[in-house]
Amino acid sequence: MDTESLQRSWDLQQESYMPDRETRLSAMLDVVESVAGESPRVLDLAGGTGSITRRLLARLPAATSVVLDIDPVLLSIAQASFAGDDRVLVVEADLADPKWPAALPPARFDAVLTATALHWLPPPRVAALYRELRALLRPGGLLGNADHMPDPGLPALSSRLAAAAANRCTRLRRATGATDWDGWWAALRELPELADALERRDLAAPEATAHTGSNETSAWHITALRDAGYTETGLWWRAGNDALVVAINPLDR
Repeated sequence: MDTESLQRSWDLQQESYMPDRETRLSAMLDVVESVAGESPRVLDLAGGTGSITRRLLARLPAATSVVLDIDPVLLSIAQASFAGDDRVLVVEADLADPKWPAALPPARFDAVLTATALHWLPPPRVAALYRELRALLRPGGLLGNADHMPDPGLPALSSRLAAAAANRCTRLRRATGATDWDGWWAALRELPELADALERRDLAAPEATAHTGSNETSAWHITALRDAGYTETGLWWRAGNDALVVAINPLDR
């Protein structure tokens, strides 16, 4: 399996929906480095192919990471990408199940990072997940979630921005030759190395792969984080209808 080509095609497909994807991931790592230094222990939550982890290790080679996801195909790509790298552990778990932390090793994390993933879960489950993550973070540890989070004060403008962004992304795919989401998955079906993982994914659908959530506002996420008991919760980065919210686990835990 040519994992580098698969990772590049994944990145290109994702960037065709989020042209500022690298900026948001860089902003996320800025916060991690400021909180945990040069050797953080990170949980790459709903990490897919390990996009965050790849950038984390390129920037902070002494870091370690656990890539956790439910999708067997994306995890197969991650596993192959990090084969032989003892800094990375790849774990399969379902965040919709409150027992998901049992799949993790026992030590706490300096940071939990997730990007463009939790909107697949319904809002009550996201709020519960924020509470569950506190037990996995060390005191003073960081939670960062970058996702579709419109500004609650700009509902009409947010709708217009979303329509403009969709048109811009369509033009970008035409210009770069990037496949869309469906096209990317269709191309994977030509790879015999992923046949078993694709069969597992197909059998799990729609539960494991269906979008059942919604795009809550950044204010909703900040309130949910405060209600879960985090401190210094707030908005760290925004571009259009996408945002990065961060929160610190209390030191007295």
